[in-house]
Amino acid sequence: MIEDMETIDEFLARHADDVEEALRKAAATEILPRFRQLAAHEIDQKSGPHDLVTDADRKAELFLTEALGALLPGSVVVGEEAVHADPLTYEAIRGDAPVWIIDPVDGTRQFVHGEDGFCTLVALAHRGVLLASWTYAPVRDQLATAVRGGGAFLDGERLFAGPPEAGRDLRVATSHPDYTTDEQKRALLALRTDGVAPRPCGSAGLEYLAVARGESDATAFSWEAAWDHAAGLLLVEEAGGAHLTLTGEPFRITGGNTLPFTAARDAATARRIAGLLSGA
Repeated sequence: MIEDMETIDEFLARHADDVEEALRKAAATEILPRFRQLAAHEIDQKSGPHDLVTDADRKAELFLTEALGALLPGSVVVGEEAVHADPLTYEAIRGDAPVWIIDPVDGTRQFVHGEDGFCTLVALAHRGVLLASWTYAPVRDQLATAVRGGGAFLDGERLFAGPPEAGRDLRVATSHPDYTTDEQKRALLALRTDGVAPRPCGSAGLEYLAVARGESDATAFSWEAAWDHAAGLLLVEEAGGAHLTLTGEPFRITGGNTLPFTAARDAATARRIAGLLSGA
């Protein structure tokens, strides 16, 4: 385990390239060969028609689970598809072992439709604290990384989100209505106000990357699944951004958040969006 074997800095200095290699291999062997080549029997629904899973999701997660677990003995894996099969495995996020949080294909709808707006998300956390993250968009050949206290990078270039442009409406990616309760819908409707330009989100991971790059100003999401948020939240933080729930506290990957929540390119924008969502 990290605290027993080496510090996180030492682990990442030795193995960051190995994590990147695992991501690229998972995409090359399990995801890209199926891109625009999926047969009908390789696509299934989970909770409904907007919640899809493919053979690429399942096989890429298995690949990454084996590869990442081998890199860090004593670590555990929380992957979207494994949790769907056995919800109790999600509890590992709250445990004492270092945990790899995996979304093998974030943006499965886009992947199924043959669009390039999907990515693979990996985060490393320990006792609820995000330590490192990787966001890999294989068709676009983009890799964003972040290490707690070490900055955020896209293809090796440092990311600084910076404040929004003065005088322009805030560009905010919001949850799809199918994934919101009536109360959350009412909260999100508060973003339809002067100075804010909400729009439906695509891949959560790529929306976080857009915020970290300063191409988007904020997100407003209504679900907690750590595999969708962990990598992007650290990326935004390390690019100078912030995230807040409706109680004014940062989002916790261990759960218990008051939703919706926001991640934004700077603290002032996060406070503004959270205030609108909460009705303050």
